[in-house]
Amino acid sequence: MRKKIVAGNWKMNLSLEEGQSLHKTINSELEGASANCEVYHFTPSIYLTSLINEDQKVQVGAQNGHPEKSGAFTGEISMSQLKAIGTQAVLIGHSERRQLFNESDSFLKEKVDAALSEGLKVFFCCGESLEQRENGDYNTTVVNQLKNALFHLDSTDFQKIVIAYEPIWAIGTGKTASPEQANEMHQNIRKSFAHAYSKEIAEDISILYGGSCKPSNASDLLTQSDIDGGLIGGASLKAEDFLAIISTYK
Repeated sequence: MRKKIVAGNWKMNLSLEEGQSLHKTINSELEGASANCEVYHFTPSIYLTSLINEDQKVQVGAQNGHPEKSGAFTGEISMSQLKAIGTQAVLIGHSERRQLFNESDSFLKEKVDAALSEGLKVFFCCGESLEQRENGDYNTTVVNQLKNALFHLDSTDFQKIVIAYEPIWAIGTGKTASPEQANEMHQNIRKSFAHAYSKEIAEDISILYGGSCKPSNASDLLTQSDIDGGLIGGASLKAEDFLAIISTYK
């Protein structure tokens, strides 16, 4: 049975006080409730030590990490440093890192290897642009992103990955892939795993949807056959909205 996961990506938002309040509220609401899905907060790195507590319902992850263990990389934080403070997971390959910081598939591959070597859970993002969607290259684009950064892993390490499919054209634009479009892409991703590894492994990997998911469309999206949860952006910044999405799996 694949794990259902709802993960909030705060991006570069919220003050420390606001973040602490949000994190506390979500944990409090989930306390004592039967957990039908795993819940994560991916927070700005400077907030990690203030939010990490192993006894909490909400696991805490980093939005980024550098593949080198140490060295002259001013402003970067290594995977080993993230692990040392108790970070449980890390986002790799988010479209904003690819587009704004020019992170290549080969660099993301290094990040994946470094994160797994430290025992961090990897949430690997993939997705296509509007142009790639409209010209029909979307499936090839996404599968190549996965192949280039992940398919060198052996089956044991590969099963430690969570995939987040994020159609770039549906992030922060107000546009959303239809439930059918999103599910079709998730099915194609799963087929690529079956081809590269096995059908059994493909069926065990959680694939999240990450494109403008909000309370009004969460049920339609997250209950599709091959969608195992959501990587939530703007709606994760408000406790009421985030809890409403989590409740999809109540």
